[in-house]
Amino acid sequence: MSTTRPFGPELRRLRLEARLSLTALSVALNYDKGHLSKVERGVRSASPELARRCDAFLGANGELQGLVLSADTGPVADETSTAPSFWSIGRRAVLASGTASLIDLGLRLGGQTSSAAGPLLPSFRAQFDQLRKLGQSTAPKVLLPLLETQTRTVAGLAADTPSATRAPVLLLASRFAEFTGWMAQESGDNGAALDWTGEAAALARAGGDPYLDSYTSVRRALVTLYGGDAAGTVALARRAQNDGLPPRIRGLAAQREAQGHALAGDERDCLRSLDTARELLDHDEVRGSTEPVIGTTHVHDPAAMTTGWCLYDLGRPQAAAEVLDRECRRIPSHALRTRTRYGFRRSLAHAASGEVEHACAIAGELLGVMPAVPSATVNSDVRRLARELSRFRSSRAARELQPALARVIAPAHD
Repeated sequence: MSTTRPFGPELRRLRLEARLSLTALSVALNYDKGHLSKVERGVRSASPELARRCDAFLGANGELQGLVLSADTGPVADETSTAPSFWSIGRRAVLASGTASLIDLGLRLGGQTSSAAGPLLPSFRAQFDQLRKLGQSTAPKVLLPLLETQTRTVAGLAADTPSATRAPVLLLASRFAEFTGWMAQESGDNGAALDWTGEAAALARAGGDPYLDSYTSVRRALVTLYGGDAAGTVALARRAQNDGLPPRIRGLAAQREAQGHALAGDERDCLRSLDTARELLDHDEVRGSTEPVIGTTHVHDPAAMTTGWCLYDLGRPQAAAEVLDRECRRIPSHALRTRTRYGFRRSLAHAASGEVEHACAIAGELLGVMPAVPSATVNSDVRRLARELSRFRSSRAARELQPALARVIAPAHD
């Protein structure tokens, strides 16, 4: 533990102030009384999950969680690491000098010039939509080479297009690059994810859209969120919430800020940010846009789903399970990646609520899907679930599920 004062005695002090017996607390939190006794006496360390639930039940507003080092999301790749050489030296030069230098660098379609951007653009837009759909049922490492090639091709097409008609081609290239960044993060390469996200912003600026640059802060905040950095997540998300930005970007940023506050155990600011996100994402401008949608396209009510996500981090698993049950039923059946992302969090919420058999049933179904859509980010909740279920040694369902969970967390190498 990393503490300014010991967690155990502080938990005991708050419990006694609330006039609760150890038995009453163990029943309320769904934790073994003996385990809680050892935590209070300093014999056992408290997990971040236990700290969150104690915070929520005792109304400590993140005080107890602050006494525990949040190291439960596993190792996070160094964000400054060198990304794979997707564009070789040409891509690096573009990142350094801006997309306008594509022409000077001579980036061409197979070395040939073309001015047919107009007729080809609808085809590339259809390909983009199809690749996003494939992303729901295909392993990121399988999809990445195709995405890299298509991003390069569309950017090259922009370089060969007259300046008067170049903007829409650059904007589509920026969307390809942004999605490539997300798939890189799903494959576990945060450095490449941030590089591609930065490139997406550069392409968008060259195409006359200054807004995607702000969205890169939202994407970067996702990396810090999965790294367990609550303060960094909030700070990055706030950068993308000034009044001049489109409602969609501001709404997604407010959601990410809410997740950061939840990670820190700050319920008041979390709920405030969720209210802001709900209002912005329901804006007429968002619903009526014909451009490719930024962010998820498979969640019916993003603010509601994020509320369920946050409630778990706030130590309210039963409330989280109720929301996630409802929202997960609304995910399209073909959206396998989205189903696993929120489905494992749903399973985790049920397990934390003591509904072990139900949690295992949900996770068992999702484990059958994971080989098709492996995900470095989803694995963080799989690790949490494995730890949560390890508390229920008397449950046959939990014992039988653990080997399958372990295979997802640490897959066998060829």
